[in-house]
Amino acid sequence: MKKILIGLFLLILLSPHIASARIGVGVGTGKIYVEDVLKAGMSYNLPSLTVLNTGDEPSNYTVGLAYHRDQPEMAPPKEWFSFSPEEFYLEPGEARTVEIKLNLPLKTRYGDYFAYLEGKPTKKAQSGSTSIGVAAAAKLYFTIAPSNFLEPIYYKTIAIWTAWMPWTNIFAALLFTGIALILFKRFFKIQINIKGKDRTEEKIKSE
Repeated sequence: MKKILIGLFLLILLSPHIASARIGVGVGTGKIYVEDVLKAGMSYNLPSLTVLNTGDEPSNYTVGLAYHRDQPEMAPPKEWFSFSPEEFYLEPGEARTVEIKLNLPLKTRYGDYFAYLEGKPTKKAQSGSTSIGVAAAAKLYFTIAPSNFLEPIYYKTIAIWTAWMPWTNIFAALLFTGIALILFKRFFKIQINIKGKDRTEEKIKSE
């Protein structure tokens, strides 16, 4: 009987700790506003997002996009964004900075865009028998400027060129060298032909 009472006492002491265990999430900023007007075909490094584990349980976390149901701005597709890292592990009280890259395609509607940059745990908190998903988000605003047909192609070429450096510089140097050699050979051949022709004419005249 004494052992049973001790066991019940220990269970009562431990129960509040078990019930208080929770999974939490927070973000380091409430709003990200990109002041520069963006161009179609370009890639941009957006301000980073800090995700925090505000709970007292460890969990894996992910970063993604969410939208407001009745937002007046256009919703950017999720395919435009890449996150590094996209999934990570956090202990209670730990934080992780996520780098965000925005890749705009050539064909893009210009105007104002809005989305939530959302951080959330992959493990769901339990409240009784119901699973409750928790998340925290920062508001993202940016504007894409109108452009002509050639402008997006130009910016996309610049973006690809920059992304593949230094190989693009090496390729350009080899291409320039090849063209220079071809032009030099043609010019040198023309000079030889002209000199040969002049000498032939001089020989004919002397005879």
